[in-house]
Amino acid sequence: MALVPPDENVSYDEEFIKNSRGLKLFTCKWIPAKKDPKALIFICHGYAMECSITMSSTAIRLVKEGFAVYGIDYESHGKSSGLEAYIQNFDDIINDCSHHFTTICEKEENKGKKRFLLGESMGGAVALFLHKKMPDFWHGAILAAPMYDIKPSPLVTYVLRGLCWLAPTSKAVVTKDIIEVAFKEPEIREEVRKNPYCYKGPPRLKTSYELLRVSLEIENTLNEVKFPFLVLHGEEDKVTDPQASKELYNAASSKDKTLKLYPGMWHGMLYGEPLENIEIVFSDIIGWLDERTCIGSPRSEIQRKHETDNLLLNNKL
Repeated sequence: MALVPPDENVSYDEEFIKNSRGLKLFTCKWIPAKKDPKALIFICHGYAMECSITMSSTAIRLVKEGFAVYGIDYESHGKSSGLEAYIQNFDDIINDCSHHFTTICEKEENKGKKRFLLGESMGGAVALFLHKKMPDFWHGAILAAPMYDIKPSPLVTYVLRGLCWLAPTSKAVVTKDIIEVAFKEPEIREEVRKNPYCYKGPPRLKTSYELLRVSLEIENTLNEVKFPFLVLHGEEDKVTDPQASKELYNAASSKDKTLKLYPGMWHGMLYGEPLENIEIVFSDIIGWLDERTCIGSPRSEIQRKHETDNLLLNNKL
């Protein structure tokens, strides 16, 4: 299930804030109700999605493991202001997330706590750009089926650039039903379709161009990724390419990097798979986080273990 209501062990709250352009942005948080969180996790949701409903099961799962989880609906997404699913400038998303997330980290009760990003699909691109903006700030990221593999022909790129200058908010021609191929479980597909805060229409022209622009920029700067990361990808993903995650893993300069590929899984691994598959994914996520947050953990031994594991994996790729 994507939508899971919080129980007595989870304190949920939501708030609207204003960004530098005067737009109202929806924010939310899930906090352990009876103990101090051991680390902070910041959700970066996917294109056309939102945090408080589709990501609630993910957040609550992490809170029950002792983490505090924070989310924000990007401008023009979810419950935030703006033309629905219109990305005029991807940099605005990065700046809004960076300001909100760092403000939370700087609160007195959060000082000294480790800070992690969790990016799904386009949110993976957001997480990578947040790292690029503040290279030494984040302690790591979980990247679930990250998006940065949009590779149209030069002619298509040229035409798209011209069209989005003439009619930036116009919608592109429908290509495929993303919901149908993103989530394996039919009931989750139905939940997303009924969610009034998820956009179901074709992407707008300027949005398409911005997604292309940031994908190319990430692809050309993969070697600049230096923070610890866990990248997850279903091998049957028809929305983003698992090969792109392999390329990230191989090209990144990070000394602490882990790649997990899941045979038979689709794009929506966090909540769109059968429960037994979701448990496999979260076991990997929580194990990775716990290794990097446990007080007194032998970090150097963990580091050496991952370098050995990664060397073995590299030989197989």
